[in-house]
Amino acid sequence: MTSRSQRRFGRSILLHLVLTPLALVWLFPLWMMVVFSTMPDYGIFSPSIELLPHDNFLDNVNNLQRDTNFIGAIGISVSVAVTYTFLSVLLTSMAGWALARYEFAGKGMVVAIILGTITLPYAVVLIPQFIMVARDFQLANTWIALIVPPLFNSLGVLFMRQAFSMMPAELFDAARVEGVKEWRIFLFVALPLARPMLAALAIILFLASWNNYLWPLLINSQPGAMTAPVALGTLIGLTKVSWGGMMAGAVMLTVPMLIVFVLLQRHFIAGIAAGAVK
Repeated sequence: MTSRSQRRFGRSILLHLVLTPLALVWLFPLWMMVVFSTMPDYGIFSPSIELLPHDNFLDNVNNLQRDTNFIGAIGISVSVAVTYTFLSVLLTSMAGWALARYEFAGKGMVVAIILGTITLPYAVVLIPQFIMVARDFQLANTWIALIVPPLFNSLGVLFMRQAFSMMPAELFDAARVEGVKEWRIFLFVALPLARPMLAALAIILFLASWNNYLWPLLINSQPGAMTAPVALGTLIGLTKVSWGGMMAGAVMLTVPMLIVFVLLQRHFIAGIAAGAVK
């Protein structure tokens, strides 16, 4: 083994020695969530430290389903997240394409406004958005209200603008010379080239919709139309909190997303890296 290989091996060992404890610290709360989901409702307040799972998980799931119809809520969350992700990726890609490849009056101002919206806290626009959707458009308790208002994503537009700006303009000019229409250039030339960035953006948007709690809580008041995070929140009552059911529901929401992220992390990292380098 050469000296360079030895140094590289030594740095790898040192890096793992540093990152492994940090990873364990990050994973410990998730493990405790799994442990609490297998305990009775008030097992979370046990004076002893419990680090191993118990056998109450199925009972907690049954209680959760009885109280909230959680399986139905998960189905609603999946439908909303998939629809939102598809539409938002399409719209942000179209906006990013226009900002990257077309010249028009006020283009710099549009980019500046989009950049400015990133700095706004969500609470600033929440109340005006609720008034507009619920009072003016009368769309409360509808799927349109759940999906359409959050569709515009400033970060996604800028991300896709950067991705399309990295592509050689000569490629699109050659397609125009061949008589290819603009929409076909976008769909069949630009989007396939941006596939890694699209995959990363889709993962981010899907997780954002999956974890969204405040907007679905405000705009949807019907028990049968609740998303899964909102359904979990209903377990917190004035005199009783179903801790076991909450932990079981949190596990059912978190573990599948962790598995999906681990399986797709290669596409996520490739998309972020490709979109960040010009």
